[in-house]
Amino acid sequence: MTLIQGYLFRQIARPVLGACAALAGIGILSQTLEQLEFVVERGASLGVMVTLTALALPQLLGVILPIGLFVGALIALTRLQREQELIAAFAGGMTRWAAIRPAALLAVIVAALTLVINVAVQPWAQREARDQAFAVRSDLAALLVEEGRFVKGPGGLTIYVQQIQQNGLLTNLFVHIDDGTNVSTWNAAEARFSRVAGEPYLLLGRGSWQRYSADGVLNFLSFDNHAFPLASFVGEAEAVQYKPSDLYLPQLFAPTPELLRTAGSAGQLRAEGHARLASPLYALTAMAMALTAILGGAFSRTGYGLRVAKAAAAFLGVRIMGYGLMAAGAWNDWVNALQYLLPLAAAAIALRLLFRALKPGRAGRAARAAALRVATS
Repeated sequence: MTLIQGYLFRQIARPVLGACAALAGIGILSQTLEQLEFVVERGASLGVMVTLTALALPQLLGVILPIGLFVGALIALTRLQREQELIAAFAGGMTRWAAIRPAALLAVIVAALTLVINVAVQPWAQREARDQAFAVRSDLAALLVEEGRFVKGPGGLTIYVQQIQQNGLLTNLFVHIDDGTNVSTWNAAEARFSRVAGEPYLLLGRGSWQRYSADGVLNFLSFDNHAFPLASFVGEAEAVQYKPSDLYLPQLFAPTPELLRTAGSAGQLRAEGHARLASPLYALTAMAMALTAILGGAFSRTGYGLRVAKAAAAFLGVRIMGYGLMAAGAWNDWVNALQYLLPLAAAAIALRLLFRALKPGRAGRAARAAALRVATS
């Protein structure tokens, strides 16, 4: 890469990074608002919310990177063309393809990064997020207690907690058990859910226990610490169920019977796998359309708003069609081939328009020849 090509690469890459960062920030904000459920309703810590938000980022990047590339490339190319830096490079002897090569290299880098994210990073992050979200939703504290309310559980169990702190500590706990034969109550100033030898327990601190015997005598016991077993009140936990976005490519193209039963049909999984492999191609489409929007026409001092709007509409339409092909591929296997052909065809058409616009037309050559004859006569 020559010095001027390195300059052009940096000038295009910086707005692309800025656009991707801005879009990622918006995506992170929306994910953070969704994860507030675990803090407000489930009593989870802020650390869990931050972790779940970070684990959702790879899937967002798979969608954001081609769009950020398109937006950033439009911004950079518009500035370079308006300030006539590209014209100066051409006047210095730089060929059209040499000027386009840095942008093409950036598109290839973004496509490769998107492929790595889709194939390896996204499924790992999605599985981790699914596991952590399942752990929060199936946590005993979330199932058996709710701050400020009496919650009735199985086996005649009723639990009241005055406050649930962010670190999981329960304050001013009341437990009432009526199994039809005996009635007993537990009070504790503080408590915490835990597991001992794999069994769920409620660890009580600074409390008391009361029960009436068969002859009507009240039995009372105070304690500093007590482990209250919960195994008889908690059913067997269900296993976490993964979605197609949580699976790796081998699982998508060769699913087990268990995955077919829980994650989706074989057609849906194959369509997801082909979409993972085809989506990086939209980075090439984005750059080709951005180049065509700015360099595919005459120089304009008033801006390129109309051409940019047409390119944006075309890219949006192609991307929406790609999602439609993914949905259709779940029911028709032959449609999956179109998931690859669509972005490649769109990129080829954009490049064809670009290079055709860069070539001088016959009318232009005739006009220049006539002007040359007049000048030499």
